[in-house]
Amino acid sequence: MKKTPLLQRRRSGILMPIFSLPSPYGIGTLGKEAYAFVDFLKKAGQSYWQILPIGPTTFGDSPYQSYSTFAGNPYFIDLDFLCEEEYLTKEDCEAEDFGSDPEDIDYSKLYQSRLKLMRKALPVFLERTPEDYASFCKKNAFWLEDYALFMALKYENKGASFDLWEADLRLRKRSAMKAAKIRLEKEIALWKMQQYFFFSQWKALKKYANERGISIIGDLPIYVAGDSADVWGSPDQFVLDENCKPTEVAGCPPDAFTADGQLWGNPLYNWEKMREDGYAWWCRRMKAASMLYDVVRLDHFRGFEAYYAIPAGRKNARKGKWKKGPGMELFEIFRKKIGDIPIIAEDLGFLTPAVHQMLSDSGYPGMKVVQFAFGDPDYESEYLPHTYPKNCVAYAGTHDNETVMGWLDAADEITVKQVKAYFRLNSSEGYAWGVIRSMMASPANTVVFQIQDFIGLGNEARINEPSTLGNNWRWRIRGECLNDWLAGLIRKSTETYYRIPIEKTVKNEDCC
Repeated sequence: MKKTPLLQRRRSGILMPIFSLPSPYGIGTLGKEAYAFVDFLKKAGQSYWQILPIGPTTFGDSPYQSYSTFAGNPYFIDLDFLCEEEYLTKEDCEAEDFGSDPEDIDYSKLYQSRLKLMRKALPVFLERTPEDYASFCKKNAFWLEDYALFMALKYENKGASFDLWEADLRLRKRSAMKAAKIRLEKEIALWKMQQYFFFSQWKALKKYANERGISIIGDLPIYVAGDSADVWGSPDQFVLDENCKPTEVAGCPPDAFTADGQLWGNPLYNWEKMREDGYAWWCRRMKAASMLYDVVRLDHFRGFEAYYAIPAGRKNARKGKWKKGPGMELFEIFRKKIGDIPIIAEDLGFLTPAVHQMLSDSGYPGMKVVQFAFGDPDYESEYLPHTYPKNCVAYAGTHDNETVMGWLDAADEITVKQVKAYFRLNSSEGYAWGVIRSMMASPANTVVFQIQDFIGLGNEARINEPSTLGNNWRWRIRGECLNDWLAGLIRKSTETYYRIPIEKTVKNEDCC
């Protein structure tokens, strides 16, 4: 019998960034605690583990700004596994300072300690290179060669953005590139080795999850970072000048919440150029994502219909202009060249009729965030759970939102009154659990909750506050929170609202 496709089944999942997992090494990894979280999901009756982008992070530590859209974050490499394979020793790891707070991430200490340990592992790796390393490099050469050279050059240039490198390297002159590959051979090997470690560990973890009925929802940002191997390696795919500097950058226009709009600063795609070769760069990107994840959450979906272009050099997003994107043509190319990838369309924010039509034509489920449903005295919102279509993915809040408890603590009196009445909240059940119960009962095929809401945490556990720097992407969960008692509570709610198959016991007398 043919199985119902992912996202069309009545199921639920938990949003837990890799970096938020417990770990003795300053940040969550792909190690034993990740496997334990998979076991927790299974016990809790969940079908999905949603994560954030897993690329190597740049300034600000945001997973949505990465040095490569194809590479994995070296911070997520599990050091215990490397010790078991004798690339490192326990003494090596214990000698480093990763930070002392089990609920926080100190990225500056990670940068120093992790790179030092990877350099220590390199001679051992080169002395007894794994048998499958050559095939890994060959299979991933289309991005790995540029990424490793880019990172080696960045280290040589003391971390400077590539648009500040000498012209011959910035513009990828053949003689300069050849000389750099010879000069930086060992440094290039370091960055390739880290990617081998990452993807070996990721492949094993994903296999473990899939074998236990857990599908991974990954996250693909629409844009790439300006200072990235993607832009440096394929400058013709972006709107740049002759010196590889953006002439226009991405963002969002002013609205009721932000008078200056949002200036993201990412370079924009040269969609006309991309169309000439059948969007080959985007197809490689989506193909890679489809192999990493079971479901791809496509960020800023409305930007594929029309995107906001801001002249480079502006200090805010007030003077931008809307321009047409590739629209359905791109998604039709995906289906033709890659197949039917399970995709979640992040369709939040102000949407035009053309964006609604593109979403309908694509067939992808959009997103519903319950925190957007309240605040208007005469509220009638498509984000109220009883209005959800089956073909959507519903959230109490995403990584960009407050936790449920943080939201209610900070909300105005009208919002709190509406929320309490709609969800019939009571203190004995717990307000967060009251919201979870109603979301579970909604018509949405898929519901996803932040792990913080199951525990009832406030905004001290918030993942990200958009348009701010310094305190984001740092929260980690304590290991003791992920226990059998909590798994049992989650499973009971999941079963009650038919989001997992309920096993029925047939008694002999029922058969006679």
